[in-house]
Amino acid sequence: MNPTPWAQAADTVGAFLVFLGAAICLLGSIGLVKLPEVLSRSHAATKPQALGILLVLVGVALRLRTGIDAGTLALIIFFQLLTGPVASHLVARSAYRTGGVHADLLFDDLDEQLSEEPDMPRSHPRPDPDREDAAPKDGPEDGNTPGGG
Repeated sequence: MNPTPWAQAADTVGAFLVFLGAAICLLGSIGLVKLPEVLSRSHAATKPQALGILLVLVGVALRLRTGIDAGTLALIIFFQLLTGPVASHLVARSAYRTGGVHADLLFDDLDEQLSEEPDMPRSHPRPDPDREDAAPKDGPEDGNTPGGG
């Protein structure tokens, strides 16, 4: 039985989308390993991976062409696009709160929120560029080390 020209075109487009999606996922994985800090890695783990998985699953749906398979793949796409960015946001926010983010952010809206909360200690003090002695100290302010007698 010969496939119709439409089925051949869908198979070709599906194979191309699977290849393109896999290449984008590979680039995102390389960025996840090579980028220097948490926020950059979070971006590389979320943005290309979401697009890559979307392309792969659309390509698979074009190849399978049944209603139940397309519905299952649509659910996978929905939950991947729903959970991936949320998880990445929580990891980045946790890194910010524990001091894993560098202080050279262009916009830092969370700093204002944290400074308004009296219960939340600042996990990473930001030095004032106008003061020379504004660098964070390693020990207590009086210079004595604990237990040093």
